[in-house]
Amino acid sequence: MILAYYVHDLSPFLIRFSGEIGIRWYGLSYLAGFLVGILLYRRLAAKGYSDLKPDQVVDFITMGALFGVLLGGRLGYLLFYDADRFLHDPLIFFRVWEGGMASHGGIIGFALYTFWYARRHRLSFRNLGDNLVVVAPIGLFFGRCANFINGELYGRITDVAWAVQFPKEMFLYPPESLERLISRTSDLDPKFNSPDAILNGVAQSEPLRVLLSGEIAPRYPSQLIEASLEGVLLFSLLWFMRTKCRVSDGVLTGVFFISYALVRIFGECFREPDAPLTGSFTRGQFLSLFMILVGLLFLIWAWMRPRYRVALREGS
Repeated sequence: MILAYYVHDLSPFLIRFSGEIGIRWYGLSYLAGFLVGILLYRRLAAKGYSDLKPDQVVDFITMGALFGVLLGGRLGYLLFYDADRFLHDPLIFFRVWEGGMASHGGIIGFALYTFWYARRHRLSFRNLGDNLVVVAPIGLFFGRCANFINGELYGRITDVAWAVQFPKEMFLYPPESLERLISRTSDLDPKFNSPDAILNGVAQSEPLRVLLSGEIAPRYPSQLIEASLEGVLLFSLLWFMRTKCRVSDGVLTGVFFISYALVRIFGECFREPDAPLTGSFTRGQFLSLFMILVGLLFLIWAWMRPRYRVALREGS
């Protein structure tokens, strides 16, 4: 039996003004993550879980997002996944419209910013970090959903019934295979004479989708798998621990680093590697091994120097 898989035809734009100018889902995902993160962090602060006062949260999250997530995520991507090109052309750092953000880099960037902020304002670094990691999975969730909408970071080839066919796969084709595909799409309609034209036409042309369904391999929608693991699962775990368990400052940060690393290692089993392997590990899995070590250090720190911000409040 031949399954009819979904051919990915979502536009990266919510509103497209002209050419590559418009309001992109990817940018909106960052905005949504920041706004929801601010609301949840303010709630934790209002209940007494944070050394920050509720009216300090907006500045902390906003500046952390700018200097930590955006700069750290961009620099992390270029160093971890595109170092050769970055070293030869450092100005690509500013060409953000070409894409390229790394969650590991964003996490490192925000951690460094949090350390600086805590030192400057004489606050507990561990307490700030614990509350920050509780809301961080929300941003990861929205980011992975945006990856799916963009049709990027797709999964490995599979035959499961819920597989998706991603047209962006053609950018990985050898020249002769890509030329053959473009020849077929051009015969269908002369305007489909390039990869970009094909991507732009998928949503409007049913015949094009039918043609591509016979050319493109079905793959795991790994972006949604990672959204469920890194976003929903981690948030549920950390929110429960923050609001229902009395733990020393630093424990939640340690749990986040270890849990994120474990779900990322598992999630990468479904994702097509987007960088050369390091031994038998994908780049994401290899980087996650170091996060486990960092998480263990935070747990040891919390055990050796316990500090409790508040006891549980009834009804919280």
